[in-house]
Amino acid sequence: METFFAGEIATELVKELLKVVRQTYLCRPAAEQLKRSVDALLPIVQEIRHSGVELPQHRQSQLSELADQLRLALDLARKAAASPRWNVYRSMQLAHRMERLDRWISRWVERHMPAHVLADVHHLRVDYSARLDRIERTLDMTAASAALAAARVPVAVGSVPFSGSPLTEMMDGLVPAAAAARVPVAVGTAPSSGFPVAEMMEGLVLRGEGEKPVGVGIRVGKERVKEMLMAGGDRAAVVGISGIGGSGKTTLAKEICRDPQIRSYFNDRIYFETVSQSPNLESLKLKLWEQITGNMVLGAYNQIPQWQMELGPRDKGPVLLVLDDVWALAVLEELLFRIPGYKILVVSRFKFPSVVKNNYEIELLGEEDALSLFCHAAFEQQSIPFTADKKLVKQVVEECKGLPLALKVIGASLRDQPPKFWARAKNRLARGEAICDSHENKLLEHMASTIGFLSGKVRECFLDLGSFPEDKRIPLDVLINMWMELHDLDEEDAFAILVELSNKNLLTLFKDAQNRAGDIYSSYMEFFVTQHDVLRDLALHVNNCEPLTSRRRLIMPRRENELPREWERNKDEPFEAQIVSINTGEMKESDWFQMHFPKAEVLILNFSADQYSLPPFLSTMPKLKVLVLINHGTSCTLMQNLSVFTTLNNLRSLWLEKIAVPPLPKTTVPLQNLRKVSLVLCELNNSLRGSKVDLSMTLPRLSHLTIDHCIDLTKLPSSICNIGSLQCISISNCHDLSELPGEFGKLSSLEILRVYACPSLKSFPQSICRLKRLKYLDISQSFNLRELPEELGHLTSLEKIDMRECSQLRTIPRSSSSLKSLGHVICDEEVALLWKEAERCIPDLRVQVAEECFNLDWLVE
Repeated sequence: METFFAGEIATELVKELLKVVRQTYLCRPAAEQLKRSVDALLPIVQEIRHSGVELPQHRQSQLSELADQLRLALDLARKAAASPRWNVYRSMQLAHRMERLDRWISRWVERHMPAHVLADVHHLRVDYSARLDRIERTLDMTAASAALAAARVPVAVGSVPFSGSPLTEMMDGLVPAAAAARVPVAVGTAPSSGFPVAEMMEGLVLRGEGEKPVGVGIRVGKERVKEMLMAGGDRAAVVGISGIGGSGKTTLAKEICRDPQIRSYFNDRIYFETVSQSPNLESLKLKLWEQITGNMVLGAYNQIPQWQMELGPRDKGPVLLVLDDVWALAVLEELLFRIPGYKILVVSRFKFPSVVKNNYEIELLGEEDALSLFCHAAFEQQSIPFTADKKLVKQVVEECKGLPLALKVIGASLRDQPPKFWARAKNRLARGEAICDSHENKLLEHMASTIGFLSGKVRECFLDLGSFPEDKRIPLDVLINMWMELHDLDEEDAFAILVELSNKNLLTLFKDAQNRAGDIYSSYMEFFVTQHDVLRDLALHVNNCEPLTSRRRLIMPRRENELPREWERNKDEPFEAQIVSINTGEMKESDWFQMHFPKAEVLILNFSADQYSLPPFLSTMPKLKVLVLINHGTSCTLMQNLSVFTTLNNLRSLWLEKIAVPPLPKTTVPLQNLRKVSLVLCELNNSLRGSKVDLSMTLPRLSHLTIDHCIDLTKLPSSICNIGSLQCISISNCHDLSELPGEFGKLSSLEILRVYACPSLKSFPQSICRLKRLKYLDISQSFNLRELPEELGHLTSLEKIDMRECSQLRTIPRSSSSLKSLGHVICDEEVALLWKEAERCIPDLRVQVAEECFNLDWLVE
């Protein structure tokens, strides 16, 4: 198995390294050298992969080590290919890491490969004659079996429930025995007899029914789940398959039950039960207990005597119970019988992490498998017919976004339809519309149940996700902040809803974001949320059920050059929307028309333009709390019509992304209620250079300031230090920032200070030691930071310091021993030695040595 993954990874790694060589100048030499090493290694790994030979444990361990390093190299190459060319610092880091990986791979080849080759030659010589003998015996046995089979016609035979006699005549409709070997049967003991029972499961192959196509994704998923199920110990007692509705979870579960290895491992003691949303739990528990143990029960499940519960099953050995369509954790917990060798495969839209420790999240279909499934539904064959328009068929398949349910429903609705109907279907799908009533009803009827069970605020938060553009990452900071303002949530409650939606597969979090972003002092800036297009379409469908002017969310589903005509026809009526989401290209002042939004609290403007005029109807939004401007173009946008800001008296949060922030005039009207400002990939120097605006007067209640990837930022204006309400300042990836204002100590309310990935910063002002309320300090990846203020020990409230990758630090202030509230320091191994003395003086201090990160998770994706 390790050689299989090593081969796959090495092949993909070569492709990614080629991208790096073509795109990233500073990484090119290191990428070319790493590619040469992998090219030399790839044929050998592929040969081992396809040989089919089971390797000894020590050789498997060595190849596993190689596979791990190739995974790291593949992840590194992908990040390097995606790294912006202007980011010189990152490119140098990437090149350095690739050089280290290349050296490791070269050492591995020199050390282990000759021994592998000699071992293989020896095994070939020893096994050659033995293999020929086995082949001859197999041929003899096959010939004998064929002669025996010719003497009789085999039939799939089972045993009749509630009787002890075999049955051969009443199995009408089942396939012959040759095919029955592929059919999964749940074999156990009938409640009313002591004889085995062959129970046909739902969805089995009957006479005349063709087998449905199984794609690569299903095969890979099946192998992974099989490994989990056949792993020893209680750690794999509960295994899960999760995924969004219609993604093929049940299909995968049934394929696993059909698998010969699984049937052999569990000795055909496999039970498949559909639980559903509202099960009769007592009846279900009783049924499963009787099947699994083979013991008949008179009465209800809760009346089973304790001695009988402890007796367990009559037939000892492993048992597999497949619970399909599980909706509630409480139901699942009721079905966890404590029986040795008893394993459960939970199939659900949700992950249940507290119970299911080993979970496989089903992937959507790739292009080839999606086309095969669609053709099976539309043409009853697995490829596009000669008579069909190949380009049009592929366009329709592409709009199904790899969701098996959508492929089957839409394919079936287009069967035997003329070409014009297909073209109409493609156009409607591209606009996010249903191709016909039956398509929409079938697809949404199946998926609407996904959100029907959600509680009020969780359901509203899910529907809010439709406000963001298709196929774009949603900044976690924007989402959490929007939910807090819109639904009156605390940050902890908003994050809990995010995790719940993730566990229910209604959105996708960046890997490990649940743990990393859940830290009390973590920043959301480096995390994103994504959502499958079909789930977004579901949210839009639910939102659009109301009349246009009565909708709670007014959303442009796709980017257009102008506002929708339907909006213009209703412009004279007030819109009741709380969220307004607009997605356009360049907009001039004349491109807008006046609209009235008396209840709007959130405005999201997505655009791609060099110049962009803010909409005049901002002045009709007296309740606006959150304003998000995201430019998806290649360069920063020049904003126009900024005078509308003077009317935003209730604005509490402002997010600007890839905007050229204009200079602030002296007459700037104060934004009295603005609490949070986030500037991402913005150009700031023009707005800060020579500015004499007193920011404490303009932003009198500002509590959170975030500046990320603003590469032209060299220093902060000193007037920021006059904003006494600031509680959190986060400055990250600003590579030219060389100094902080000397008056920094005036920020008496500051509790969180992040200044990370700012390599030009060499020191902190001494006044920072006057921040008596500071609890968290993040100076990580400040590679040129050479010293910390001597009076650091005066930060009596400081609880945590993150100072990883501060390679120039040679000492820490002696006063650090006075940091009595300090409980956690994260740093590199060399710096950890400097904290030894402080550890003796601070009783609860924990110094954590950060692991070297080859996969570059710290980079913004």
